Amino acid sequence: MSIFYDPANIRLDWLNDYCRNTMVEYLGIEFIELGEDFLKAKMPVNERTVQPLRMLNGGASLAMSECVGSMAANLVFDRTKYVALGLDLNGNHLRPVMEGNWVYAITRPIHIGTTTQVWEIRIETEDGKLAHISRLTMAVKSRD
Repeated sequence: MSIFYDPANIRLDWLNDYCRNTMVEYLGIEFIELGEDFLKAKMPVNERTVQPLRMLNGGASLAMSECVGSMAANLVFDRTKYVALGLDLNGNHLRPVMEGNWVYAITRPIHIGTTTQVWEIRIETEDGKLAHISRLTMAVKSRD
């Protein structure tokens, strides 16, 4: 059973269109899979996401974590009634990823409550090696 609200009506093309003209689009993040309990995206390691040594910038990893985790957090409830907003993000950079590659973020919930959510975001290389791990805490607020 899916953790997402109305999963049959969540389309990846809609998620990607929704993120036009945002940091998601600027960084080249694309949502590629929605599972029963996860959301997955990919991001290029290129001139927009590298540091001067031509490897993935830690800030780009954190930005990807926030973007993917936040999107997933807002998909677990009726978005006309509630919104989830970031409270805290922390991460560990575990291995370098060189320019010219792709990274993949997979987020899963650790806790989904009525006032807070906590999400783990794992960023892996193309060959499945863990490059970064983050934890994102979200506040759930009524839209009233």
